[in-house]
Formats: sequence, structure tokens, C-alpha cells
Amino acid sequence: MADIDLALLCDARGFLKNSQIWTDAIAEALATEENINLTPEHWEILHLLRSYYDEFEESPANRALVNWVKRHKGADKGNSIYLMHLFPGSPARVGSRIAGLPKPKNCL
Repeated sequence: MADIDLALLCDARGFLKNSQIWTDAIAEALATEENINLTPEHWEILHLLRSYYDEFEESPANRALVNWVKRHKGADKGNSIYLMHLFPGSPARVGSRIAGLPKPKNCL
């Protein structure tokens, strides 16, 4: 994998400036900065985050993310504990960042 210069691609908060250029390689680079090793479970949520963004034109806050995942993948995955395990700290913020989306409005 070629080195990706995230400093050129991301804003001051570490979010991708243009979500349209997002690739698996960029996601891997962003995840590495978060000390996350992406698994199939992570990818599943990243794609759900992107589908949420495609439908609503904004990144979800935590509660909206939990509800979106629950709606599409069931209660076993659509809960805060599961999402916190995958994306520690703030699943909506960290997940959106790795998914190449803007920072959710209600996240610090």
C-alpha cells in the first residue's frame, strides 16, 4: 500500500476534506491513526455510516447511529456497547472519521 499523506487530505480535526475520495486504503490509514485494526465488523459499520450519509447528507450522532445500525443489522449490533467496542470513545465521531465523512454536528 502506498503511503497516504493524511495531512493533505484531512482538515485540522483529522476528517477527510472530500468524502468522495474515500478508499479502503484511506480508511485503513485513518484507522491506524485511531489505533484500530479494521475487521469485517468494522467495515460493516463503516459502510452503514456511509449509507446514512448518502441518505441524510450528514454524519449521524451516536443515538442516530445506534438506531441506524439496529434498523439494518439488528439489536445485537445496534447498541452502544457493540459500537463502543469497535470505535472506542465516540462511535459516531471515530466511525465517521474513518468512513471519510464530516464530523457529526453534536460531537465534540
